Amino acid sequence: MTAATYNGSRTFGTVEPVSVPPRAGEVQIAVSYTGLCGTDLHIFHGDMDARVNMPAIIGHEMSGVIAAVGEGVTKWAVGQPVTVMPTLSCGECAACRRGHSHICHKLDFVGIDSAGSLQNYWNVPAKIVVALPGDLALDEAALIEPTAVAVHDVRRSRLAAGEFVVVIGGGPVGQLIASVALQRGARVVLVELDPARRAIAQEWGINAIDPREQDLVDLVVEETDGAGADVAFEVSGSAAGVNSAVEVLTTRGRLVMVAIHPKPKEIDLHRFFWRELEMFGARLYQREDFEEAVRLVADGSIPARRLISRVVQLDNVQEGFLALESGGNMKVLVDCRAHAEVSA
Repeated sequence: MTAATYNGSRTFGTVEPVSVPPRAGEVQIAVSYTGLCGTDLHIFHGDMDARVNMPAIIGHEMSGVIAAVGEGVTKWAVGQPVTVMPTLSCGECAACRRGHSHICHKLDFVGIDSAGSLQNYWNVPAKIVVALPGDLALDEAALIEPTAVAVHDVRRSRLAAGEFVVVIGGGPVGQLIASVALQRGARVVLVELDPARRAIAQEWGINAIDPREQDLVDLVVEETDGAGADVAFEVSGSAAGVNSAVEVLTTRGRLVMVAIHPKPKEIDLHRFFWRELEMFGARLYQREDFEEAVRLVADGSIPARRLISRVVQLDNVQEGFLALESGGNMKVLVDCRAHAEVSA
């Protein structure tokens, strides 16, 4: 058995931990693929050293098959393809008591706060396992977790069919939000500087523009007969992105903050007052979002295959982070399959 471990800023290694059977209430998953995301990149850069316990096995965007089940587990059977909704809540805090366990005050985000999926075999509580269709390719299934993020973001926005949506930022999550919104019957424009990312969106029928070449406000005014956008999703993490998102909104428009902004940024509060705008935070997902994400990826409504730009091996995970860091890749996957499985 092999696991990749984060050992400090910009440093990953591999270890050969002793494989232990799943405990009561757990399943063991033979991990197939793990996706690397922006949060993982923050860990790689050392920005979250105060939170992760080194050496840390991280990773939470994944797919695999059940390899063993612990005592008392009856829902799952060996050989079932699965993914994991990597959140463990306390069930007792104010958020949990109000039905918002996904933002539990004591949340264990599995793959950050506890061991994750960058290993051949992963023991997890059975209650966080999510079933996959048997005919879904497991590399595509590794994108279900970020798709669930997008589903939750769109649900938070109260998006209705026919509304006009602006997505600021065309990285993986921005692409997924635009795709989910399109599936909900919205008219969508994606704002992205990178031409390759715009091309991916355009392949899926999304109007993707370069704001340096086409004025976003003028476009929205033209497309909405002067009204403005109903919803704007800020996914860029930039001050300019925040300003653009606010500027394009119609009266009582909704701004959904998706990107993580670690430092405070100025925002035009007068415009919020004048147009009675609303702003929502959107963090993580709930079970219904995950199940919807499985359906969207499985039926081809989401461009999962198109978003996979590179696959690296588990013993070369450092290469994956460098590729993600370079900015030229959309979604980097790590092949976590044991050698016997790969050759089978």
